[in-house]
Amino acid sequence: MGYLTVKKQAQDEFIEKKSRFIGYIAPVKTAEEAAAFIAGIKQKHWDATHNVWAYLLKDGQKRYSDDGEPQGTAGIPVLDVMEKSGVVDICVVATRYFGGILLGGGGLVRAYAHTAKIALDAAEKLEMTACKELELTVDYSVYGKLNYLLPDYQVKMLHVDFGAEVTLRLLIKNEKVFQLEEMVRELTNGKSTVSILGERFEAF
Repeated sequence: MGYLTVKKQAQDEFIEKKSRFIGYIAPVKTAEEAAAFIAGIKQKHWDATHNVWAYLLKDGQKRYSDDGEPQGTAGIPVLDVMEKSGVVDICVVATRYFGGILLGGGGLVRAYAHTAKIALDAAEKLEMTACKELELTVDYSVYGKLNYLLPDYQVKMLHVDFGAEVTLRLLIKNEKVFQLEEMVRELTNGKSTVSILGERFEAF
């Protein structure tokens, strides 16, 4: 199982009845990272009328703030758009400069939802895949063949150590581990085995 997040910070903006709305989005992994991003935007737009925000983490943590807008008209619409997008480990800040014309409750909900949507649309999405970090040591006589076959298993090479033998550390998608283990066993006549060092999510 993997998940979708954003690659890096992005932004977009629009004008609604003379009010300027700026949507910011950033990848975050913790509530602390989200708080730091929110604080940074608030510092940048200290003179804004409102800096509404929401964050959504893959472990289910989520929070939002209306930042002075009428309750339910700002933070919840932003979070709702985020949840429906299927993208997680993200924080969105919707900055508003009031233009003198009241939008009303429904108008605010639509404007803040749209701010979250354009921020999400502006960001490059990243698919994170569950994978394992492996280590294997092989003889120089089979290293060339192994190196030739590895791309078939969509691995990410982390490190190669050329010592008495060749030790490789790599990342591989969970569903490919068994096939790789079988290939290494056949290639080395059972002399080399694959050690699993850990598991994490990685973009491939």
